[in-house]
Amino acid sequence: MAFAIVNDMDPLGYLERTLIDGFLRSRGVDPRAVSELPESEREKLLADASVYASGKLMEMEARSHYVEQIHDDAALAALAPSRGTVR
Repeated sequence: MAFAIVNDMDPLGYLERTLIDGFLRSRGVDPRAVSELPESEREKLLADASVYASGKLMEMEARSHYVEQIHDDAALAALAPSRGTVR
């Protein structure tokens, strides 16, 4: 039986939330318990988590564009006539 993740967020929103949750866990905080932290600590932690997630998303987007460019270049090279020696 296959299981599907049902989520009302768009894929990037889901990925961002996952990155934020991972950041919080790396700081020893359960993402479900963030609301129990003192306000100043919570705001600082969530701001840091947001910056981290944004940076990771930008990194993923840059890598995606790079891979796309490599594939485009390879496709163009395959279509170009070979440059043999002229006799």
